[in-house]
Amino acid sequence: MRIGFNSLHFTMNIDSAGLLDSAAFILSPNCDERPQGEIVDLLVIHHISLPPGQFSGDDVIQFFTNRLDCDSHPAYKSLQGVKVSAHFFIRRDGAVIQFVPCEKRAWHAGISSWQDRERCNDFSIGIELEGNGTVPFTDAQYTALIALTECLCARYPIQHIAGHSDIAPGRKNDPGLCFDWERYTSGLGICRT
Repeated sequence: MRIGFNSLHFTMNIDSAGLLDSAAFILSPNCDERPQGEIVDLLVIHHISLPPGQFSGDDVIQFFTNRLDCDSHPAYKSLQGVKVSAHFFIRRDGAVIQFVPCEKRAWHAGISSWQDRERCNDFSIGIELEGNGTVPFTDAQYTALIALTECLCARYPIQHIAGHSDIAPGRKNDPGLCFDWERYTSGLGICRT
């Protein structure tokens, strides 16, 4: 989706290091420098829940910081040695946790392509919503996501918003069928171009 804004009503701010003033910051080691000269112009929306289908625990935090005990749940066996992160994680209650400064490359997209550009991590910001794609997201999550998106678009030359399924079709399905794109984009005042 290519975007253009009618108006912005953001209340969050991002500093020059790429840190959001209203988010808890927990540094993930799963990041590195963006390629020199790369312009951040894509937002990627994801969903995650650990254990699958369960919300409100700290296992996503443990996973993004490489501290998840992969023996603690049968579903975690496949996560052994996996190193991923996202810039932001929005909990069910709308709380925002930042794991990677926006100026750095978070490891959220994996093998990916957007408009003939490979390696979407190089030029994107990843936002994870606490969810599993089959349970509707909460009002608080949409409110936080809209405010965060407005803030990011005010700070960076964001031109596109995509789901993980859009940049990794056939491999990923998030943010899933329960993500209300119309609610999200209308809350932003986006004009589709």
